[in-house]
Amino acid sequence: MKIGFAADHAGYELKMFLIALLKQKGMEIVDFGTNSTESVDYPDFAHPLAVAVENNDVDCGIAVCGSGNGISMTLNKHLGIRAALCWNEEIAVLARKHNNANICSLPARFISETEAAKIVETFLLTDFEGGRHQKRIDKIICF
Repeated sequence: MKIGFAADHAGYELKMFLIALLKQKGMEIVDFGTNSTESVDYPDFAHPLAVAVENNDVDCGIAVCGSGNGISMTLNKHLGIRAALCWNEEIAVLARKHNNANICSLPARFISETEAAKIVETFLLTDFEGGRHQKRIDKIICF
């Protein structure tokens, strides 16, 4: 599995922890930055991740900022992106099963590394249920 990552300065350390964890599990990683804790603007890293997911250059994405909100909002401006803000495992399961989320956004300032690892592993291992949920996904359009 090839996974894209993006983060701002607040999410940098958690991003690096998750990248190391997933590399140990044999996953291929594409890191769109940032590369330090120096203050940056999350859209500069969210947009390239979204484009990579849209173009199928990566299978899915993980995005991290302080609250998870800003980066998620930016990602969701892209057609075909369904970024879900996940702060626990149950939300990650529902994001995949019911919403077919293709990017998991994490709030670095509000979850531990252990929680983040569980959320990401759950997100990656959960499949979309389809069925009645597909009808709803089809109704997510851009005006």
